[in-house]
Amino acid sequence: MNKIIYLLLLLVCLSTSLLKAQSVDNNLVQFSGVVLTSDSLQQVSFANIIAKNSRHGTISDYYGYFSFVAQKGDTIQFSALGFRKAFFVIPDTLTSNKYSLIKIMEPEIYELDEAIIFPWPSREQFKQAFLNLKIPDDDLAIANKNLSKEEMMRLYYAVGMDEGMNYKNYIKGKTDQLYYAGQLPPQSILNPIAWAKFIQAWKNGDFKKKQ
Repeated sequence: MNKIIYLLLLLVCLSTSLLKAQSVDNNLVQFSGVVLTSDSLQQVSFANIIAKNSRHGTISDYYGYFSFVAQKGDTIQFSALGFRKAFFVIPDTLTSNKYSLIKIMEPEIYELDEAIIFPWPSREQFKQAFLNLKIPDDDLAIANKNLSKEEMMRLYYAVGMDEGMNYKNYIKGKTDQLYYAGQLPPQSILNPIAWAKFIQAWKNGDFKKKQ
C-alpha cells in the first residue's frame, strides 16, 4: 500500500515538472534581427541589446546582426554610443518560437554650451598688445620691396646660372667660333658701345668690392 502511494506521488511530481518545463519552453523565443540607423540605413555595430525583465542580452556584431534567447512579453532595450535608447516589446501572443526584427535607431545630437576664449587675461594687457601690434605690409608694398633695384642687384650677384643659361652660353660660344671661322673675331676694345657700357658701370659702382 505504501509503495502504491509513493509511486502515485512520484508520478504527480514528474507530471508537474514536465508541465512547467513545457510551459517554460513554450514561453521562450529565439529573438534575432539587425540594428540600422534611421538617416542612412547603415548598420549599428556593437550595440547593446538587453531584456529588461531578465537582464539577459547580447551585442550586435560589426554588421549590426544579433540573436539571443528571450521570453515572450520581454521589453528589449537597444543602446549604442551616439544614438538614442530604443525599446521593443516582444509580443506575448506569438505562436512560433522565433521572432525577427529590423530595429531603427535615431542618432542623438549633443548640444554643448558656448565657450568664449579670451587671449589676454585683462583688458589692459589686450590694449597694450593692440597698440604695439605691427601691421604687416600689404601685397603691393611687399611686391615693390621685392622688385627694388637693390634687391634685384643682390639677387643678380647671389644667384648663379642654371643649366639652361649654361647651355645657352655654350651654344653661343660654339656659334661664334663657326661664324668667325678663318678670320679674326672683332675685338670689344674697339667697340664704342662696349666702352659706353663700361663707363656707365664704373659710374654706377658695379666694380666696387662687395661686402
